[in-house]
Amino acid sequence: MKNYIQFLNKAFDNRIRLGIMSVLVVNDWVDFKALKEMLDLTDGNLASHITALEKEGYVQVKKKFIGKKPNTSYGVTRDGKKAFEEHLNALENLIKKRN
Repeated sequence: MKNYIQFLNKAFDNRIRLGIMSVLVVNDWVDFKALKEMLDLTDGNLASHITALEKEGYVQVKKKFIGKKPNTSYGVTRDGKKAFEEHLNALENLIKKRN
């Protein structure tokens, strides 16, 4: 019997990281507040999961000021997009039970 879960990416096991990546792969950049509201997360929860994805090299951070207010935005890296697409393909294969 084949091990259908071996190709799933551990970085996307958590539903919050899965949600973050789902939002980022379809948007160029999303700021912290918008991402927090879309996923209904607390500041700390979002920050810790973004940090985990950033350490994997899947998310990039852009900081700037809008007027005098800091603004942090996030985008998916090339490696992140590739890893996420591979994860989604593995999920699809798992559902279809084929490789």
